[in-house]
Amino acid sequence: MSQESTRRASNEVVEEILRSIDLLRFGSIEITVHDGRVTQIERREKVRFNQEPQKLKAPLSSAANN
Repeated sequence: MSQESTRRASNEVVEEILRSIDLLRFGSIEITVHDGRVTQIERREKVRFNQEPQKLKAPLSSAANN
């Protein structure tokens, strides 16, 4: 592989890493390297919900006494 082809592939890898970062709100990106070359990029995104737990209408102990 010529140096120009290697450089082009490297630019493509860098662009894909940057694209993955831009698309990610919360999570992680894992880059797998074999023999000094990036072979895989994994993006894991976390989805979180900010909801407060629902409150019980009546405590269980007082409901048993009624």
